[in-house]
Amino acid sequence: MKTLSYFLILAFSGGEHAGGGSPLDVNPGLILWTVVTFIFLLLILKKLAWKPILKSLNDRENLIKESLEKAEVARKEAEKLIAENKLNMQKSEEEAQKIIEQSRELAEKLKMQILEDSKKTANKMLEDAKAEIERKNAEAFNKLKEQVADIAITAAEKILKENLDKAKQINIVDKYLNEINKN
Repeated sequence: MKTLSYFLILAFSGGEHAGGGSPLDVNPGLILWTVVTFIFLLLILKKLAWKPILKSLNDRENLIKESLEKAEVARKEAEKLIAENKLNMQKSEEEAQKIIEQSRELAEKLKMQILEDSKKTANKMLEDAKAEIERKNAEAFNKLKEQVADIAITAAEKILKENLDKAKQINIVDKYLNEINKN
């Protein structure tokens, strides 16, 4: 291979092997070797690196596609969860309103029951008080009757003892009645 490259260098360089020249000079041997090296490098890269690079790019593309699909699925699932949460929140609010309304109704019923019970209790207390007053009045009336009876008996005894005339008897009764009124 070395001889081939040496031969090609000599053929294109015109036999001159001295390297003097400017960088802008056209050197056909250099161009040929650059093209050969490029093609050779391209073939080596195609054999060794092109397939792994393409495989790597395809894998990356597939990974990105899968990630995007997963993200889309996750987004749809999140939207579904958000919709479910909104629905659950709405149901919870409705249930809370029902509970509040039931509590109000129960409180109103309880209030009415308490008022009714307190009225019944007050009426019972009034009836008990009236009954007690009537009992005390009856007791006082019975005592008064006894006292009046005692006074009448005492007055009758005194009248009989004195055997007075009718005018004196009326005076004695009036006198005792005045004494009763003073007491």
